[in-house]
Amino acid sequence: MVYTLTLTPETLHTLDLSPATAVLEPLIAAGNLPKQDLNLRFEVEYPREPTDPRELSEIPAVRLWFIRLDSLYPWLPFVLDWEAGELGRYTAMLVPHQFSPTDGIRYNPEALEIFVMHKIFVITRWLQQQGQVNVTRVKFMTQMLGYDIEEGLFDLLQQSA
Repeated sequence: MVYTLTLTPETLHTLDLSPATAVLEPLIAAGNLPKQDLNLRFEVEYPREPTDPRELSEIPAVRLWFIRLDSLYPWLPFVLDWEAGELGRYTAMLVPHQFSPTDGIRYNPEALEIFVMHKIFVITRWLQQQGQVNVTRVKFMTQMLGYDIEEGLFDLLQQSA
């Protein structure tokens, strides 16, 4: 099921996470995460001047809202609608990057590596807490971000749980 969270300028400027909690908390309470086929999308309504060349991830108020969201739901990348590009956009909100007209988004390599490893640790632990042992989607997530993580790391994480 696809859920779209609409973020208004007021929501962003007040760091109001209620659009996210209104969708996620009932799913969490019902025990539907990560079992349910959930695809989360964001619709960010942020007015900009026509001459403003910034991407949404370059606007401090937008980034700050996503940083706060990630602090509450650090496993959120797992349930994003990857096919709609939400994983890349979410990552851009949290990882320093630059835009290139020819190459598109270029993440800071060290920051991206730290982000990916942090998400592996957080999401794997979260899945274990939910009684899930299959980390195939986590592996796929890391591949989408340009990393091919060796199976041994996931084995080690499952042993140390």
